[in-house]
Amino acid sequence: MAAPPAGTRPPDAPDPGLRLGLRENWKQFWLLVLVNAFVGAMVGMERTVLPLVAEEEFGMVARRAILSFIVTFGFVKAATNFFAGRLGDLFGRRKVLIAGWLFGIPVPFLLMWAPSWSWVVFANVLLGINQGLAWSTTVIMKIDLVGPKARGLAMGFNEFAGYLAVALAALGTGYVAEAFGLRPEPFYLGIAFVALGLGLTLLFVRETREYAALEARTHRARAEVGTESDRDLSAREVFILATWRHPALLSASQAGLVTNFKDGLAWGLFPLFFAAGGLTVSQIGVLTFIYPALWGLLQLWTGGLSDRLGRKPLIAAGMLLQGLALFTVASGSGFWVWFVGSALLGAGTAMVYPTLLAAVADVAHPAWRGSAVGVYRLWRDSGYAFGAIVAGLLADLVGIAFAIMVGGGVAVLSALFVTLRMPETLPPDPLDNPPGQTPN
Repeated sequence: MAAPPAGTRPPDAPDPGLRLGLRENWKQFWLLVLVNAFVGAMVGMERTVLPLVAEEEFGMVARRAILSFIVTFGFVKAATNFFAGRLGDLFGRRKVLIAGWLFGIPVPFLLMWAPSWSWVVFANVLLGINQGLAWSTTVIMKIDLVGPKARGLAMGFNEFAGYLAVALAALGTGYVAEAFGLRPEPFYLGIAFVALGLGLTLLFVRETREYAALEARTHRARAEVGTESDRDLSAREVFILATWRHPALLSASQAGLVTNFKDGLAWGLFPLFFAAGGLTVSQIGVLTFIYPALWGLLQLWTGGLSDRLGRKPLIAAGMLLQGLALFTVASGSGFWVWFVGSALLGAGTAMVYPTLLAAVADVAHPAWRGSAVGVYRLWRDSGYAFGAIVAGLLADLVGIAFAIMVGGGVAVLSALFVTLRMPETLPPDPLDNPPGQTPN
């Protein structure tokens, strides 16, 4: 093969001016943080209002039918996560991010004017695609930019922005619904979220795949945690590795699934449980705010903490705390008891969310990291659907409190699995700062 002309570089070689690191790429990094905030807000606009819409406007009584929108959302988002990672590896991250926003455009309009519950379910099909493509891609793009150093901190910033936006949107729609009604006014906010997110992406977001290529040139395999070879793996190989063969990736996938199993349960049942306990819509809005708010805010600390203490301690302790929080909500009554339980739930989730993503990125080679993140997020976000299915069935058969208690037990078992099965993935100091980040 003839060499490229002098003064040019091969099409697969990274730009020699690129550098890895949060400080070196702060403008794009913080732009992606802002974009992910609008992605999260799209989910937040549903959390307070939609279960109440099901009961009050559509006359739905069966919890499993009410939670059908979460089941649909969870399965669609989970599947889309897998394809988002692979498509980003093949065709570029920015194109996938733009596609995600395009799928989000009809969502607020469908929620405002849906004449039947099936339209709401269809809106959540589109929302699942939007979240799977857009949120997965902003995660991968930030991992590309920062490289191996401070990866937990970077994921903390990403998840902080997304889930703080979830909380603020849940709070805002709760107050709007109390003042103006459950529809259509609370969903006007969604139109602004889509417009701002898509506009920022089209105008300012740049492709980051070259940063992954740069890191791949200096990546060193982690034999002590069973890292696969540096070759690019097929989608099937990555799926098997992240689902079963690799102990760290298996542990991360099951802990992520259980975390969102709990969140699907909380999303669908908490508003109904609190309403049955006599709380107003605005009080329910406060409780549905405090849980994702602490989830978002504390990730600014927990992500960086995992860079110092290791991934495994935070994951195991966070899963245990989530279980204890669900026991508190299920066994208590009254606004302040539920406030404490919701706050503990947010803290426990904050301990695991950025840490699990960082653990996956620790292990995966840059050549197939996008696909590995996609497989992890496939299993993690399928938890929304499984949680909603189990919660709906148990709530109808035994009661909401018992369903929440079961979620707590599952979280405690997940903590035990991580403790017994998961190896530590945090790179030791020599690997934290790989030499020669820029090519000669």
